Amino acid sequence: MLLELVVENYAVVERVRVQFHAGLNLLTGETGSGKSIVVDALGLILGGRASADMVRSDTERARVAAIFEAPREPVLLELLERAGAPVEDGELLIEREILAGGKSRAFLGNRPVTVALLREIALFLGDIHGQHEQQQLFSSAAQLDSLDEFAGLGNQRSEVADLFRRWRGIESDLEELKRSEQEKLRMSDLWSFQRKEIDAAALRPGEDAQLEQERVVLRNVAKLQENANSAYTALYEAEESVSSQLRTALKKLEDLARIDGSLQRVVETLGSAAIGVDEASDAIRDYLDKLEADPKRLDEVEARLALIERLKRKYGSSLDEVLAFLEDVRSKMEAIETAGERRAKLEQELAQASAAYAQCAAALTKARKAGAEKLAKKVETELDSLALESAVFRVEVREAAWSQEGADRVEFLISANAGEEPRALDKVASGGELSRIALALKTSLGHAGRATGVPRATNAVSRTLVFDEIDSGIGGGVAEAVGRRLKKLAAVNQVLCVTHLAQVASFADHHYSVEKREVKGRTVAEIEELTGEARTREIGRMLSGQKVTAEALKHAEQLIRLGAAPS
Repeated sequence: MLLELVVENYAVVERVRVQFHAGLNLLTGETGSGKSIVVDALGLILGGRASADMVRSDTERARVAAIFEAPREPVLLELLERAGAPVEDGELLIEREILAGGKSRAFLGNRPVTVALLREIALFLGDIHGQHEQQQLFSSAAQLDSLDEFAGLGNQRSEVADLFRRWRGIESDLEELKRSEQEKLRMSDLWSFQRKEIDAAALRPGEDAQLEQERVVLRNVAKLQENANSAYTALYEAEESVSSQLRTALKKLEDLARIDGSLQRVVETLGSAAIGVDEASDAIRDYLDKLEADPKRLDEVEARLALIERLKRKYGSSLDEVLAFLEDVRSKMEAIETAGERRAKLEQELAQASAAYAQCAAALTKARKAGAEKLAKKVETELDSLALESAVFRVEVREAAWSQEGADRVEFLISANAGEEPRALDKVASGGELSRIALALKTSLGHAGRATGVPRATNAVSRTLVFDEIDSGIGGGVAEAVGRRLKKLAAVNQVLCVTHLAQVASFADHHYSVEKREVKGRTVAEIEELTGEARTREIGRMLSGQKVTAEALKHAEQLIRLGAAPS
């Protein structure tokens, strides 16, 4: 339930703070006084779209804040917990800021949140129904949503949507397979040639780097032999070689160590060095034994590297890329060879998915038709209480193309007068009739949220229902019937309603007047809760115009007594 609404620098509103109550809250005022601004501001709180036009001129930002008595719904509490904004003392604070540049920010319990989260939360807090939503009644999609909402078909509809996506996905895969099969067959000869060419080379990962190293060695054999011989001679073969000098020094140190043991570590170090020199000399000798000029091998290496380079130019900048290209070609050839099997498997899966969808969609259709009969009867009952006793309301469920919503098209049909065949709403319903149909539907749908499958509230006054000029186009006894229905609806919901009709306003539990005034050369909208004589005078104004007569005041008093009497 909405407890309080604060609006600052919004359109012609400088700052208003309004406390709302349980029951029927009605807003009245002259045409253009700004009554709908309250509804629009509340729409922002419930996740509506923000615009720079909403910001009052010569100000930097507009601000709207609302305090709700939060329903104790587990899904809502979980949403709030995830957002880091748990309910405190049973109240929930929501704020929107709109900057002059058009950007907006949302806050939940003083924490920044996304507008998308506000829309999720709004399903549990309130529902705005205005003239725009009346036009939505003409939409088949909106009518389908309303029927599913009434019949509680959220889970079945979700299951149908999942099966549709699976069926459509398999169908797309099969279409793509058939579409690409011809192209792949045209490319098969090229792929076959490429695979044979690369396979014939018998490439090995890293082979090009090894061959490059071998080519460098083969091209420099003479220089390698010369330098290796010089090193071997210096280390081992020369008269004054390193090995010879080390062994001479080692022999003398061994003699000294026998006299002075402190030199033993030097002897060990020099002995290790002598062994190392001998091992190095042996390695160089073995290297020289293997090192020989081999023009034939050099030609082979050059030819192999030339082949690899040619394959790189055609299939990749590196040997790894060439080998990856080969794997890709093999996969494509394998796909061609197994295309028939793949197509048969997809066709089988498609048939299974089609059957599963058809079965589930048929069950949904059956449930919709059962729900359609119940909704039609309930709406007719509501219309009867709204002075449309002869109205016939039908919910027609027709076969339609497969979609995520099922295989049905829903259409609401109405006959407002006895003996007339029910026809589409936009063909026969006048403005006043449409207002009453909208109210009847809203009442029939009960406490469920806009989205199909939203849990029904468990508390008595679960949501705030907002009606913006829903009594447009009606008057007299019909207006009185609408007022009574709103009063009845307000017994289990908090209802906010903008009205121009005294007959409706007389049923208010709480009456608010919206008025424009000029303050310091600027237009300012103000809202005041009316009681007693002020309320009587406002209803009198609604009856007689700007000049309130004694007869109008007397009539207003009678209407208020009538509105307060038990129905």
